Amino acid sequence: MRNCIQQYHRSLIILLMAAALMSVLSSCGYLIQPKIKTVIALLEKGSYKTDPQHTSVLFKINHMGMSTFVGRFNTVEASLEFDPKNMANAKLSALINIASVDVNNEDLEDTLRGSSWFDAEKYPQALFKTTSVQLLDEKHAKFTGTLALHGVTEPIVLDVVFNGGGNNMLTGNYTLGFSAITSFNRSVFGIDYLVPAIADKVDVEVFAEFQKQ
Repeated sequence: MRNCIQQYHRSLIILLMAAALMSVLSSCGYLIQPKIKTVIALLEKGSYKTDPQHTSVLFKINHMGMSTFVGRFNTVEASLEFDPKNMANAKLSALINIASVDVNNEDLEDTLRGSSWFDAEKYPQALFKTTSVQLLDEKHAKFTGTLALHGVTEPIVLDVVFNGGGNNMLTGNYTLGFSAITSFNRSVFGIDYLVPAIADKVDVEVFAEFQKQ
């Protein structure tokens, strides 16, 4: 009986310690949560570069009318010159490593890198650069620019949503977060293999955190 009581007490102590630990860990999340300002006018002016661990570029394309095929690029570098009081002069430049295409299938990735698709050996990078920026409201803007892809340069427009900015306690850097979407026809860039079975229109989604330099 005494052993059972002792074992019960030990189990109870372990449970209490585990509960206390969980409480501490939960409170840590609140402690490191930055005070986010979501209005563009309240964000900090400066030069920014992407945090590669928290930046994603996805592309989506209709596959034979049956599904939406989704891929991503794993290596993206971007810089942003940002002044909330003068958004018309904001400048964004983003460089994508085409060979970093990721569709969770190595054979298909090799095919996409080949000459019928991206031809990554001949055209290793895609580059977006802004030509103008239009502020729409306190959270939204249009970034008009050019996309150089597959040896062709054409205008595109990014519809940008600023999620906010604040001091990131994990990195020690002031950080801006935003998302953006755009669409274009791949045939415009000379990538027209298997159109229309595989759709011409490509949707692109960007999710990014920028750290102040």
